[in-house]
Amino acid sequence: MTERSEPFTLHPPDARLLEGRHAIVTGGDSGIGRGTCFELAAHGAAVAVDHQGDDAEARRMVEAIEAAGGRAIAVQMDVTAEDDVTRAFAQVRQELGGLDLLVNNAGIEKPFALTEMPLAEWQRVIDVNLTGTFLCSREAARIMRRDGARGTIVMISSVHEQIPWVTFSHYCASKGGVKLFAQSIARELAPHGIRVLSIAPGAIATPINADILADPERKAKIQEEIPLGRWGEVEDVSRAVAWAASDQASYIVGATIFVDGGMTLYPRFI
Repeated sequence: MTERSEPFTLHPPDARLLEGRHAIVTGGDSGIGRGTCFELAAHGAAVAVDHQGDDAEARRMVEAIEAAGGRAIAVQMDVTAEDDVTRAFAQVRQELGGLDLLVNNAGIEKPFALTEMPLAEWQRVIDVNLTGTFLCSREAARIMRRDGARGTIVMISSVHEQIPWVTFSHYCASKGGVKLFAQSIARELAPHGIRVLSIAPGAIATPINADILADPERKAKIQEEIPLGRWGEVEDVSRAVAWAASDQASYIVGATIFVDGGMTLYPRFI
């Protein structure tokens, strides 16, 4: 598991796919969100790094992006709180000069057997992973439609929108919900020039998987389920997000793009 350690640089001008775009990445200060913020910025987008609580890492990210000639801001938001989402998105629109790209990345997980799962834990996962996605998507769509902006909403889903996962029924329910939510609003928003699609990572080396990655036996067991024979890296996902959000993917609407090394091919997770 690695986080970006090399100095951040923008891609060469002729390789930038998102020049002039204005983006917000929820849960942007860690893991896939962090990598996505850097990748969008490298492609020329102005990026709002969403965080909750301590803003130290988000501020460091903003400084790195700006030092390389990019544009970024840090914004604090609780994706489960309607008023907070409204406030934060208004801040992003004002400070960046618009909003035409949302990456719904914020998500949580914690294992519980069904018979042992507290209602509060079920609700916490659904609130962040599904309700938060709804609130942010709704606010982004409102802004894009009000401004007449052609934009993109990218959901960071999971292979578990398709693959069952024992002791993670709440997480799977949330990601299954995200899948049909994304497809439904994709049909609704496409006539307004707003594309909605999902990127579904498999086993990715991020801080949320630190315990598994530190256990050779558990790490190897999951790796056996990946036909490509390796865990994914954050860059595998963030590059897919940048491309999917760009004009190169302008005819992709409502689809889920699996970034999983083949994990969803004949899955044996039951």
